[in-house]
Amino acid sequence: MKLIIAVIQPTRLEEVKTALSEVEVFRLTVMDVQGFGRQKGQTEMYRGHQVAVNLLRKVQLQIAVNEEFVEPTISAIIKGGRTGKSGEIGDGKIFVLPLEDAIRIRTGERGTEAI
Repeated sequence: MKLIIAVIQPTRLEEVKTALSEVEVFRLTVMDVQGFGRQKGQTEMYRGHQVAVNLLRKVQLQIAVNEEFVEPTISAIIKGGRTGKSGEIGDGKIFVLPLEDAIRIRTGERGTEAI
């Protein structure tokens, strides 16, 4: 089992959800987050003054999958999250972590059956 964490542009969320549905990944958690990477924030005008905005709005997805769904899930996130054919700085990141256990609260099922 793996936990896939993806940080993407908020405008790409619907495309990522559609791409995930195409590979039969239907369970995910979505959170609004803020951060910066290579973009290092941006400068905006507010009441005639330049203001540095250091944290940019992003969306974080958390998806627990069984081993056979890892690569299809990653491919779907890349397909839906990439801007244009070759992508742009700020499109996001995907992290894949080992998932030690999962428990379905309703039934008490554990491991791969809980996912």
